[in-house]
Amino acid sequence: MADLITPLEFTPQGLVAAIRAAGFAVELFESDTPMPTVPAAAGAIGVDERLILKTLLFQDKAGNLVRVIASGPDRIDRKRIADLAGIGSPSLAPAEVVLATTGWPPGGVAPVGCRDSILTLIDDRVLKHDRVYGGGGTEHTLIGLSPNDIVAITNGQIANLRST
Repeated sequence: MADLITPLEFTPQGLVAAIRAAGFAVELFESDTPMPTVPAAAGAIGVDERLILKTLLFQDKAGNLVRVIASGPDRIDRKRIADLAGIGSPSLAPAEVVLATTGWPPGGVAPVGCRDSILTLIDDRVLKHDRVYGGGGTEHTLIGLSPNDIVAITNGQIANLRST
């Protein structure tokens, strides 16, 4: 369940260095304009919103956590997450839990390089693309990776996580 990589420094540059040191190809995109939302990120780098990932941390009332990676426009089915993760009814984790667990602040959570070992669920639609773009550690950065590399780095479980 642990990520294959953990940056020595939880900075965009530290993340990219860790990914490259593990033998994976990655691009870093930086913008003067914040990119905390899918539309803002897609507009900033000129790609379709379906190529932008959202990386979300969910928590149930018992404190169980699960990281979810999905295509930006897709709505996540929390019941599916609960069933797949074997947890109670999940809600988005508070910002302080997100930062403490992932090492990244909300609005910049990277899809790889998590601080703590955590179950990762990846929506199967993410794998339909050759390259996807996720948080790069801040609201001003994104990283571009192969979806297959994200699966390998996170040891993620692939499933349909979308609401119908």
